[in-house]
Amino acid sequence: MNNLKSTFSIKDLENLTGIKAHTIRIWEKRYNLLHPERTETNIRYYDINSLQTLLNVSYLNENGFKISKIAALPKDKLTELVKKNAVGHNADDHTLNLLKLSMLNFDQQLFYSTYEKLSQTKSFREIFTDVFIPFLSEIGVLWQTDTITPAHEHFISNLIRQKIILNTEKVQSTSISNSDTTFVLFLPDNEIHELGLMYLNFEIISKGYHSISLGPSVPISSLVSLTENYDNITFVSYFTIKPDIEELPKYLAEFHEKLLQEKNNNLWILGKMTDHIKDNEVYPLIQVFGSIQSLLKKL
Repeated sequence: MNNLKSTFSIKDLENLTGIKAHTIRIWEKRYNLLHPERTETNIRYYDINSLQTLLNVSYLNENGFKISKIAALPKDKLTELVKKNAVGHNADDHTLNLLKLSMLNFDQQLFYSTYEKLSQTKSFREIFTDVFIPFLSEIGVLWQTDTITPAHEHFISNLIRQKIILNTEKVQSTSISNSDTTFVLFLPDNEIHELGLMYLNFEIISKGYHSISLGPSVPISSLVSLTENYDNITFVSYFTIKPDIEELPKYLAEFHEKLLQEKNNNLWILGKMTDHIKDNEVYPLIQVFGSIQSLLKKL
C-alpha cells in the first residue's frame, strides 16, 4: 500500500477528470461536493475517495444530469446511478474511469473485472480500438503532466499487454496464411513502446498473413538476415520516441539502402516521431501512417 498514490492536487483532479480546477472549487463551495484537506501552507489536497466521487460526478454531468441534482445524492446512490447509466451507449466513458482507478490503485482485480465485463459485449478488436486506444492516449497526457508516475504507466501497460498476447495466441492457433507477403514487426534501437505494434501483430495474423514479431530495440543490422530468407517483406515499425528527430533522415536512408533498395520490400511506419519526417525524406518504398486504423485499411 505504500506505493499507492493516495493524495491528489486540484491540478491532478483536473487532469484525471477533465473538470477545470475553477469549476471544482465552485462545486466545493456551492454544493459541498468534496472535502479537501489542506497542507500546512494551506494548499488543497484530495484523497482517492474524492477522486472517485469526482469521476462519477463528471460522468453523470457529461451525460445530462444537473450538478445540483448530482450533489444532493448520497454516495451509494451516486454510484448506483452511474452503474445504471453506464449500461447504455456511454458505457465506454465509465469504463475509462474504472481503468484510471485500477491504474492509480495498482488494482489488478479491478482491471480484470472491467475487462471481463467489456468482453461480454465487445470483441477484443472493439475493446482495443474503443477503450484501450483512448485510454492509452490519456495515460500519455497524465504522465507528461506528472499526474501519474512511470510505475502507473508500466503497471497498466503490462496488463493490456497480457490481453494482447492472450488474444494473439487465440488467432494464431486458428489462422492460416493466405499470402506470399511476410510482415516483420519491430521497434528501432532504444524504442520500447510496443503495445501498438503488438496489436498490429494481432490484426495482421487475424487477416491471414505471415507475421514475424521481433519486439523492441531492434537495430537495422539485425533485420538484414531476414532478407536472405524471405522475399516480399513489409517491415512495420512504431516511432514513438526513437529515432531522435536529428537521426530520422539518416535512419531512413540507411534502412532504404540496406533493406529496401533493389529488393521487393516495403517499410510502413507509425508513431509521434513520424510527424518530424519531411516529404523529401520519405523514399518510394516507405509509407507513413497517421493511425493504426489507416494502416489496417491498407491490408
